[in-house]
Amino acid sequence: MPSLNLAIARLINTGNDTFAIWVVKAPYPSGYVLRDCVWPAELTQVWQEWQQMFAGHSGINISTGSNQRSVNQLPINLVTPASGQNTGYGSRLMQYLGINLWRWVFEGSILGSLERSRGMAMGQNKRLQFRLEIRDPDLIALPWEIMQREPGQPAMSLSPDLLFSRTTSEVEHLPTLRTDQALKVLLVLGHDQNLQLQTEAALLEQTLLSGGQVGSYGQRYAPCTVKTLLQPTPQELIQELETKAYNVFFYAGHGLPNPDGGMLFLRPGMTLNGIELAQVLTRSAIKLAVLNACWGAQPAAINHQAIPTSSLAEVLIRHGVPAVLGMRDEIADRESHSFIQVFAKALRSRKPIDEAVAEARQELLTLYKYNQPAWTLPVLYLHPDFDGELIKSVDEGITELPDTVIPHIDESIPTACLRSLSPGGRSWLLRIGVTRIGRTKDNDIVIPEPSMSRRHAEILCRNTFNGTTQVRAYYLQDFSTYGTTWYLGANGWQQILREEVPLKSGMQLKFGSSRGETWEFIIEDSKVSS
Repeated sequence: MPSLNLAIARLINTGNDTFAIWVVKAPYPSGYVLRDCVWPAELTQVWQEWQQMFAGHSGINISTGSNQRSVNQLPINLVTPASGQNTGYGSRLMQYLGINLWRWVFEGSILGSLERSRGMAMGQNKRLQFRLEIRDPDLIALPWEIMQREPGQPAMSLSPDLLFSRTTSEVEHLPTLRTDQALKVLLVLGHDQNLQLQTEAALLEQTLLSGGQVGSYGQRYAPCTVKTLLQPTPQELIQELETKAYNVFFYAGHGLPNPDGGMLFLRPGMTLNGIELAQVLTRSAIKLAVLNACWGAQPAAINHQAIPTSSLAEVLIRHGVPAVLGMRDEIADRESHSFIQVFAKALRSRKPIDEAVAEARQELLTLYKYNQPAWTLPVLYLHPDFDGELIKSVDEGITELPDTVIPHIDESIPTACLRSLSPGGRSWLLRIGVTRIGRTKDNDIVIPEPSMSRRHAEILCRNTFNGTTQVRAYYLQDFSTYGTTWYLGANGWQQILREEVPLKSGMQLKFGSSRGETWEFIIEDSKVSS
């Protein structure tokens, strides 16, 4: 499915209010574009107004620089209601924030990349997977799901030709996922003074299992099993998860933001933080974690500034859970039950997770109306290597081959390596697929220099065919925070600004500082013209 991944990061050395917005992944080569922009003071004020109206507090500030200034009055009356409807202040505030977030993100080349990517997906009769990566912690709490281009047009998360989710590139590698043909849910009800546990357990089990065997249009639902744990101890929960009998972890109960990735209350006096939960979920091969608790997608904050990588949903996805669904703020029981019922039915209809979330979000909008925050609360994170498929159709079968296994391949195809030109420098053999380059040990090629980003660049190896002959092509893609990846061209060293460039044998590269170590890309047995 065509995918467009967009990243937003604060530029530290250019002022607190300056951000870079760039395309990390696009369905066509020239779609990798970059734009620097300033966060407007008006958006800061409307965000504060949003928090006070819909969250009952002003929790996280955005701008801390000199650009933040007082704006006397928000021109919300400039948003014209569709068809002359008499909309209230809450509806106009929501629409105003959504439109201004859109206009800040999608301008110039960024908008062009979105429109062309959407057009390519429509040409294939598919929906475009749009994934947003927020690298600045202060921006995570914003309701990016409400972005809309113009009044009267649907928000991005409700668009009929887009599938909206969040993501992050700072993730553990995703292992080969098992093939499942049934929904296998571990339902955990934790401590919450407002919950009648037995009643809530029965209601949630009925919600997850509702629909019988046949759905709309005569389609058979996938089988579903649910096992319920009522207020387990952490040890009991971990022991049950490590049976590896489940592909969905569903938690309902009390939750709070916490610097260690949120806090879930299992029973009085017994809690589990996000880092602890993430480790057991990844060991247990859970594909989807659903957090039916308040603030599961909200970062913790100190002095109204967000703590990096502190939201429960973000911590789980960073540790390698393929999909995480959490709530950005408080959600009422009746709203969450409405959402979960439609969401579960869509999953049992074998729809991808992001499509199931879109359907359930639309249900919240229908039941609780546009000017209520219910439909804006679910936040979905998908791992960048995960296509969102939780269970497969029966007719797809279960036989799978690794992507790199192609029958009747000539084993004499040349291999490639990256070689340091420093005295005594070593060579690294490049992998088939993706070779990651960065500062930290989780990369394939580790360059422990201060000028390197944690995930600095990738070299992609793609197998194509020229007639019956296989051809291997290599590409270099920059992911660094400041675009500090270089190649030696005809006019000297040139920066690669978060784009993808083809590699030719003999090409010289630098990562981080332009005065740093020089590397040479080599295809063995190839001839380099002088």
